[in-house]
Amino acid sequence: MSVSACPVCDGVAVRPLLTDRQGRVYLRCETCLATFLDPAHFLTAEAEHAHYLTHENDENDPRYRLFLSRLAGPLLERLAPGSAGLDYGCGPGPALAAMLREAGHEVAVHDPYFAPDNGVLDAGYDFITCTETAEHFHRPGEEFARLASMLKPGGVLAVMTMFQTDDARFEAWHYRLDPTHVVFYRPETFAVLADRLGLECEMVSRDVVFLTRS
Repeated sequence: MSVSACPVCDGVAVRPLLTDRQGRVYLRCETCLATFLDPAHFLTAEAEHAHYLTHENDENDPRYRLFLSRLAGPLLERLAPGSAGLDYGCGPGPALAAMLREAGHEVAVHDPYFAPDNGVLDAGYDFITCTETAEHFHRPGEEFARLASMLKPGGVLAVMTMFQTDDARFEAWHYRLDPTHVVFYRPETFAVLADRLGLECEMVSRDVVFLTRS
């Protein structure tokens, strides 16, 4: 095991949870209950990018838009008209950004592979969306701290990721089997994160959490 602290909350109460059939080691943080892959088993950047290219995220696909509406719907209900936001980890087909723009909001996009303009990370935002992205973070604590720092007062960081709940099923869980998914969260994980970052935490629905700067 090459990890001594949790990459989400920096907690040091870390224990092995699973070694899978490929020899990949997953660990559990007893402080925030995050589960994460030992970095020794991360894909290379080239392999990670190649895997992302296999995803089919068409911004005009009604089924994909319906999936994203689980986050977009509650977010749109609380945004003031003409809010400015960032879709962080937008991927090759920024459907969520398109949906929010269609609702009258200004949305910048960022993705390390598909929209790598770091200039958008120097601005402040009324909202930041992070859908099916947080599970890819190699350094989640640092990523969330950066996102929180970009929120204006009252700003919302809206996150959608599949929560990990059942340790007995973790090894066969389809979400774990994606080789680019390296960290898995529980509601308790986001409660700890919010406390560390000075944000308010609201579980909006299953797998959707809003972190708000008061």
